[in-house]
Amino acid sequence: MQPAATATAPRAGDPGRAPRRDPAPPHAPAAPRDGTRLNKRLAALGLCSRREADEWIANGWVSVDGAVATMGQAVGPGARIEVLPAAQRAQGERVTILLHKPVGYVSGQPEDGHEAAVVLVNARTHWKDDRSPRRFSPAQLKGLAPAGRLDIDSTGLLVLTQDGRVARALIGEDSEVEKEYLVRVVWAPHGPKGPGVVEQDVQAVFPADRLARLRHGLSLDGQPLRPAGVDWLNPEQLRFVLTEGKKRQIRRMCEAVGLHVVGLKRVRIGRVALGQLPQGQWRYLLPGEAF
Repeated sequence: MQPAATATAPRAGDPGRAPRRDPAPPHAPAAPRDGTRLNKRLAALGLCSRREADEWIANGWVSVDGAVATMGQAVGPGARIEVLPAAQRAQGERVTILLHKPVGYVSGQPEDGHEAAVVLVNARTHWKDDRSPRRFSPAQLKGLAPAGRLDIDSTGLLVLTQDGRVARALIGEDSEVEKEYLVRVVWAPHGPKGPGVVEQDVQAVFPADRLARLRHGLSLDGQPLRPAGVDWLNPEQLRFVLTEGKKRQIRRMCEAVGLHVVGLKRVRIGRVALGQLPQGQWRYLLPGEAF
């Protein structure tokens, strides 16, 4: 990156010089002319999220080629980027929480009179068998956001995090982290209230070619779905393993092949399982535990 030009103040009455312009404030975003915006580069390196990168830059914790970085700065491929230890310390204080979400709570912002799942995160609902050395503090709720959705009428593992690295790993465009679900279904080729609904031994009446379509061959919102792992656990329950998370994806997949979902529970995200965590309670992601 070329060093910034130094402006020289004009002398009074000097008609040969252009009037001086006040420099832009240090945190004003500037459109990059060459290279990549610094917050995007830091996120691509897996160091943080773009929002965290902006916080680091605003705090003066990032330098580029030896100079303190500014908001909106662009960097070339050969730029030397350094992050002060203060940024890592701040990041180490961020929490990731695993919540067993009950039916009736939305994953994100409150809507239609339903509360957000984050209201369940408090000292009273902290699982007594949590092995984390952390202790709950209201400050841990600041910026705590869901890393992936779980429908209001679904239960199971919901990840809430302050850590942009976790969010990117789980819901970034290139994420391929597995999510496992237990899904109870009925055979409803004409809709859940139409004729021919089968509630018992659904496996016996469900066509094998439609099971194959659940595994690969369906599209939602005009986009083909990634291959999925779909198998029968018992005559009324399927096990789904997905590597993507479109809105109400499993319910819509089932509807496309004549099934109707009557119960859905997420039991695993990557290598982290719901385990014995009671419904409505939460625990911290443990040190060394990763998705």
